[in-house]
Amino acid sequence: MTRQAALFDLDGVLLDSGPAVRAALAAVATCATGRRTTMADFPPGALRHPRADVLALLGVTDPDDACSRWWDGALAAALPTAFPGVLTGLLALRAADVAIGVVTLQDRDRLPWFLPPALTDLLDVVITRQDAPAKPAPDGLHAALARFGVRPERAVFVGDSPGDMTAANAAGVLALGATWGWHPPAALRTAGARHLLPDPTRIGPSLLHHLTQTPAI
Repeated sequence: MTRQAALFDLDGVLLDSGPAVRAALAAVATCATGRRTTMADFPPGALRHPRADVLALLGVTDPDDACSRWWDGALAAALPTAFPGVLTGLLALRAADVAIGVVTLQDRDRLPWFLPPALTDLLDVVITRQDAPAKPAPDGLHAALARFGVRPERAVFVGDSPGDMTAANAAGVLALGATWGWHPPAALRTAGARHLLPDPTRIGPSLLHHLTQTPAI
């Protein structure tokens, strides 16, 4: 039987990075404007928008320059952890000989200090925006599957954004929506999620169930 693969988005799916990102946004805005910015100043749904747009709404006149100066340092001050149940679920996938990959918008240079070592040890491949055109393009998913030698119909992709669902469907991979992430379930359904996962403890059992439904080639 051909090997199967489970692909994941990183932020909001495997990593509980929301608090770290919010703290980094507040710190960068404070440095750039000279005024203390707190999370109470954020626009609604801040994590669902590009960081440059959020910083502009917070009064930062040149968000790109501000991020180049302060983003990594601010983010490193409050590093994320894996959601409860993620590591156990990935271990179950590995025990079933499922290839495990991440397709993320994060920068590759950030990963050595951003990813918890216990999570890094369970990932067979990480595709960043430096490696392939960013989601919602399907290129990153195709790149990960090519590394594994796995056909799209033998894979699933778990994401928490409409762009993730678009990328999965365009790649021919089963799109699974992570409802514990940054976007509401309805948005994931509208964008093409085939199934919704209720919490990160379902990563092992649910993905193994869906992978058993994929056709053997």
